[in-house]
Amino acid sequence: MIRKFRPRPGCVVQAYKFALDPNAGQEQALRSHCGAARAAYNWAVSWVTASWWQRKAETSYGIGDEELTPWRSWSLPALRKEFNRIKTTDPRFAGWWQENSKEAYNTGLSNAAAAFDSYAKSKQGKRKGARVGIPRLKPKRKARQACRFTTGTIRIEPDGRHVSLPRLGTIRTHESTVKLLTRIRAGTARILSATARHERGRWFVSCQVEMARDIARVDRPDVAVGIDLGVRHLAVLADSSGEIRYEPNPKHLDGALKLLRFHSRRVSRRQEPDGRTGQKPSKRWEKANRERNKIHHRVTNLRTDALHKLTTRVRAEYGTVVIEDLNVTGMLRNKRLARHVADAGFGEIRRQLTYKGRRNACPTVVANRWYPSSKTCSNCGAVKAKLPLHVRVFACDACGLILDRDENAAHNLVALAAACTTGTGVAGDQDTPRVSKPRGADRKTRRQRPDRNTGRGGRADGESLPHQRRKEAGDRRQDTEARLALW
Repeated sequence: MIRKFRPRPGCVVQAYKFALDPNAGQEQALRSHCGAARAAYNWAVSWVTASWWQRKAETSYGIGDEELTPWRSWSLPALRKEFNRIKTTDPRFAGWWQENSKEAYNTGLSNAAAAFDSYAKSKQGKRKGARVGIPRLKPKRKARQACRFTTGTIRIEPDGRHVSLPRLGTIRTHESTVKLLTRIRAGTARILSATARHERGRWFVSCQVEMARDIARVDRPDVAVGIDLGVRHLAVLADSSGEIRYEPNPKHLDGALKLLRFHSRRVSRRQEPDGRTGQKPSKRWEKANRERNKIHHRVTNLRTDALHKLTTRVRAEYGTVVIEDLNVTGMLRNKRLARHVADAGFGEIRRQLTYKGRRNACPTVVANRWYPSSKTCSNCGAVKAKLPLHVRVFACDACGLILDRDENAAHNLVALAAACTTGTGVAGDQDTPRVSKPRGADRKTRRQRPDRNTGRGGRADGESLPHQRRKEAGDRRQDTEARLALW
């Protein structure tokens, strides 16, 4: 069993990503290495699954379990041993395997081993997330081009504008590498591996670095901030000192839609590829598709840059950040808001706030998904039973507070930071008594269908609720604290 790498005490593993400017020969070598990784992956998947289908066929013939073809191991050492045995004789590799670094083939074999491990753990119920199926072959046109180097010459050149990779030589970088070079010279960082990848229309190299990182002190460590994400405003920030800040939504995709429509029409007029009939794309289609992809890549880069700047600025200022556990997948099913929600990047904002908070040793509090931050009055605590999405102003019927809907939600979120600090309502707090929550305030309610015989609303079993329980209250007091998750 391969031991998992653990950084030294006081060190973290961080990636430095640089864009590359390879010449024609270097780009061809990069594509060859990535193709070798894909070929090795496909061979490993075929070699392992061949024994599965053989055993299944033998079982159908009535052969006993003792005489069946033995299982083939998908561990990385076993795949390496078998690949090294056949690479000189197999016609699929014999003529060209020496042209690439051994790291290219190791990349494909390690990816195949990881894919089979994920499949086995998912089938046994030991893996979180969606069910993982049997690894499939990677097609040439759709596979992501990537190759990982773990041994050999991996170096940042002294001029700060070149990197050296095994068998590829020295490649010029599009941007300066001085930040990483300075840490390496100071002895506070060392390169563990490098991954060359083609994405967003160009080549990148990502250096995995073990580096010593000191905990940076934030500007206001005693101040908490609640962040309410939205489409009209990307984020509304309300801190515990009473300050309100609105972050505008850049809407990068909306600004490029007109140009995208023009280029999409051009692509649709060309001869496109068709896998069902084997039709290959025309040169004009490939050229038009590249022009359209450039627009998508620019929008992605602008969004990534804006989100990193926002999350870095927030994490450098506040000690505690409170955010919501939004159901982004469910929000994307709304055909009216899906494009705007995807363009905002709610999930990416939460991910960046979480891992950047660990760097500063500052907590990230995640409010429960059903916590009614928008329906709760930030002044008196009354909870509205219903608050449609088109109502942008919160008006409390109990105390008369009139406030912007997003600002009111941000105030309620920052108030949860005090509950997290005192240990009340924190998820996993054993001392906190579990109490019931008011129905309709912190979770969705099922709409009752009228009874066909009586015409009155009833329960699923036909019994009707008492009058005082059937009556829907306008505003109610939120007596319980929301469950929080501390990341």
